[in-house]
Amino acid sequence: MIALDTNILARYLLNDSPAQADIAEKLLHGTEPCTAPITVFLELVWVLESCDCERVEVAKSIRLLCGLENFKPQNLDALAYALHWYEGGMDFGDAVHLAMSAKETGFKTFDKAFVKTAKTLAAYPDVQIP
Repeated sequence: MIALDTNILARYLLNDSPAQADIAEKLLHGTEPCTAPITVFLELVWVLESCDCERVEVAKSIRLLCGLENFKPQNLDALAYALHWYEGGMDFGDAVHLAMSAKETGFKTFDKAFVKTAKTLAAYPDVQIP
């Protein structure tokens, strides 16, 4: 299995460099299975948002990638929770931090907006200000 960087996934989704998009497509639809760490998705969301993609487009793009037969993201369960919370209004980075902490008893932060959003979405573990 080969791991792919953010720029491969971004070129595939944005098709803003046709030659690189073609290479990315061949990788993602080739014979060798592909993966990407959840940190690549953190960066990918930032790239897509910086290209003026709306939250719904970003989520759709990540789901498209996750649905590819040859592509199996690492930490898929955490990515799915993070994506769900992101669609509900949580910052994607915060959502990933929380999803990767799912087995912990709580999550402490000074970020009041994060706490409020997490409580609204009934996210877990429980997010609190210390």
